[in-house]
Amino acid sequence: MNNEFKLKNGSGRLCCGGCGRQNNKLNTYDWLADIPGNAEEQDMVEVQFKNTRKGYYKNSNRLHLEKGDIVAVEASPGHDIGTVTLTGRLVPLQMRKANIKPDAEIRRVYRKAKPVDMEKYEEAKSREHDTMIRSRKIAENLGLQMKIGDVEYQGDGNKAIFYYIADERVDFRQLIKVLAETFRVRIEMKQIGARQEAGRIGGIGPCGRELCCATWMTNFVSVSTGAARFQDISLNPQKLAGQCAKLKCCLNYEVDAYVECLKRLPSKEITLETADATYYYFKADILKGTVTYSTDKSFLANEATISARRAFEIINMNKRGEKPAKLLEEKFTAEPKQSKDLLEQESLTRFDKSKNGKNRKKKNKSATPNPPSVSTKQEAAPKAKPQADNHPPKDKNRQPRQNQAQQPAAATSNETPRANRNNRNNNKRNGGNKRANNNDGNKKPNNETKTVPDVQA
Repeated sequence: MNNEFKLKNGSGRLCCGGCGRQNNKLNTYDWLADIPGNAEEQDMVEVQFKNTRKGYYKNSNRLHLEKGDIVAVEASPGHDIGTVTLTGRLVPLQMRKANIKPDAEIRRVYRKAKPVDMEKYEEAKSREHDTMIRSRKIAENLGLQMKIGDVEYQGDGNKAIFYYIADERVDFRQLIKVLAETFRVRIEMKQIGARQEAGRIGGIGPCGRELCCATWMTNFVSVSTGAARFQDISLNPQKLAGQCAKLKCCLNYEVDAYVECLKRLPSKEITLETADATYYYFKADILKGTVTYSTDKSFLANEATISARRAFEIINMNKRGEKPAKLLEEKFTAEPKQSKDLLEQESLTRFDKSKNGKNRKKKNKSATPNPPSVSTKQEAAPKAKPQADNHPPKDKNRQPRQNQAQQPAAATSNETPRANRNNRNNNKRNGGNKRANNNDGNKKPNNETKTVPDVQA
């Protein structure tokens, strides 16, 4: 199987040989897996067993081992079955991290696991849950104040390790005798803490991710409530405790950053004197660098939130005997421009107004035709419908016959009653200029002379 993937740009390759199975707890990424000869430089390998138990063994037979291989290793008595999780140069570093001394006894790797070894291992593994339930009842009958959290059988089934939790010292000599007679195996008792138990069982934390103790944490540092005080977290036991009923390990992750930020804030005991009142420290936003002050010690009154720089300025002024007029810093800034609402285009009713306007226009067009356009110089007359009697319809605005001859041809054409009605409406809108618009042909120039008929004597 080729464990190399070429990058898309062709500049190199990405090795996946250092990746392990995701169901293995405390998985270690081997970032030196793609270096040639890395596995052969060290004869030590890291082998992981059930849950978080790991061991370091010597590859004395020079077997070609890679990450993920199942091997049979030396145990007392018999042999155990585990999975190789690390090879090469990183193994000595992990041994140093696990505080394994150089003069410690190092056992060796026998061989790669055979099908017969895997059958025995699966058979022993299937008995672990029933053994744990029965051992709990036996401990309860003996009146021992302890809790058996997990049971792990050796690969060959000749030995069983019982992990238990106890607040006080427990004399379990009688328990070992009863368990040996009941299960017919060699018994080994190991006491673990609440955090180790949570790491072995696993689970999902309140952050939505898998527990840190079950994924990458190998050593546990003591956590105190001082870490919560530095981060200004309310001391609520239900929120500060993890699944192990102890303080969460993640409280220690950001303590150093909060301690550095607290050095840039004024002390809680210092009060600020102004011309109008005395302000007391109430709360602070540590990461933002702002402090909230109140005029009363016991509750929040006349609150004022200022920056740490402004607080130090007022403190220095008070040391000189000066008092500022106001606690807040006066700023003369122009009014900010109102930003356009970008979410307006996502409104559900953004098209209603335009749609209603368009529909109203369409209805008006379908109901009545457009009226003819009227000009002050000449009126465009609509096309007259042919009538049978060739007589124009009666019209109140009709001019005398002698004037009809002087009107332009466009005005003498026959008009329908509907067109006349539109003309009357247009004349009313134009402010009574009906005669001026309709009788443009009757107007005579000013230089026209009147003709007087001859009078006979």
